[in-house]
Amino acid sequence: MTEQTPSVPSTIPSTRVEQTDTPELWASLQRPLPDWYAGARFGIFIHWGAYSVPAWAEPSGALGLVPEDVWFAHNAYAEWYFNTIRIAGSPAQQRHQELYGGAPYDDFLDAWSAADFDPADWARLFASAGAEYVIPTTKHHDGIALWDAPGTGARNTVHRGPKRDLIADIADAVRAEGLRFGVYYSGGLDWSTSVFPPHTKFDEVSGLRPRDAAYNLYALRHVQDLVHRYSPSVLWNDIEWPDAGKRGGPDSLHALFEEYYAAVPDGVVNDRWGDTHHDFATSEYEYHLDSEDSGAWENTRGIGFSFGYNQAEDESQSLDANGIAKHLTDVVSRGGRLLLDVGPTAEGTIPGVQRRALEGLARWMGEAAPVLRSSSPAPAGLVQPSQTGWVRWLATPGHLVAAVDGGTGVDLGVGADAVDVDGLRVLNGSAELRQDGGRLTAEVTPTTDGPALLVLPTR
Repeated sequence: MTEQTPSVPSTIPSTRVEQTDTPELWASLQRPLPDWYAGARFGIFIHWGAYSVPAWAEPSGALGLVPEDVWFAHNAYAEWYFNTIRIAGSPAQQRHQELYGGAPYDDFLDAWSAADFDPADWARLFASAGAEYVIPTTKHHDGIALWDAPGTGARNTVHRGPKRDLIADIADAVRAEGLRFGVYYSGGLDWSTSVFPPHTKFDEVSGLRPRDAAYNLYALRHVQDLVHRYSPSVLWNDIEWPDAGKRGGPDSLHALFEEYYAAVPDGVVNDRWGDTHHDFATSEYEYHLDSEDSGAWENTRGIGFSFGYNQAEDESQSLDANGIAKHLTDVVSRGGRLLLDVGPTAEGTIPGVQRRALEGLARWMGEAAPVLRSSSPAPAGLVQPSQTGWVRWLATPGHLVAAVDGGTGVDLGVGADAVDVDGLRVLNGSAELRQDGGRLTAEVTPTTDGPALLVLPTR
């Protein structure tokens, strides 16, 4: 690939505030977490791009559980196809040569049709599954924009491939269903704007990236454009932000955050902008779990091992409705929220494995969603880990709620004197309670794909 210099128009004005790069400067951006996000429990991520055409990665395992010396050459993320095919000897490179003759990656942009894309159908599916916000990728690491982004010329979906503003279509559809809309943007990596060798180690992801003023301006204009076109409730950046933008001045990241909060007062930003500012932290599969230790946080993962659609995955590598419901409950029981990803096909359909999982989740969320949204983690010390089954505890006003995966003689991990057993109400299942040495056990039978919820008044 030849090196390209970003072309950045000046049609969108910057916020003209002089700044310096100091901790006090970033501290000036701190604000209370907006009520909508503080109360949110479940969002949908969408990874859709030119990588959805080859739609292939080795389903090697979940991020954080695969050794680093294995991960990159055998990357389970289909959206990293552009990087993986450049790693000498990788199975993806070999397959790319065999199937496509080593064709340039951008050929996939032209082959991306989105012919069957029905944004209203997507939005109905997400809403029925209990999602409260939806975040599509607007530009992933391959640098291809899903809207007519400034400075991208024809390298976007308006001029090539689908030939439409996919971001506007998704935004309009999810808002019509009453959901919040956010945007993902890869500010840390853009493999089209500069020449770096492929990433083969985790420290290279943050090390081999564009840091210069030209790329900062390029990325800044993109995010400004997203803010003013779509008024997103979430700015979800990935990897990092160019270092030149952290030095203060009118085209700095600080100025961008101020501009965003002025345009979207109840908007939130994630923590992947480097050591700068964030409203909430993120973990990914089993990676960066230390982000869950304090403050507002969100776990993100795909239904399978990949975010982008991976035709090599099947049910055995994917969460079903029960798996999603349990993971969501676990995250919420620890004070977080789940951003669950779907990876549409190049034609624009939600793959069957993913659709079936969300449709099954919808049946469970019919009764579970109000509980999850009104809940907080159970008070420390009041409940203990179960010794005999899968149990997660939530607290709602005046109640403790045990999410139980089912079974006989399940230790609930709570004393009988802490709750009013006679006031038991069961959602998505049936249950009988017994006392065993002062602790409660239960026989639980879920009636949907997901744990039964045992709602118990507190004493």
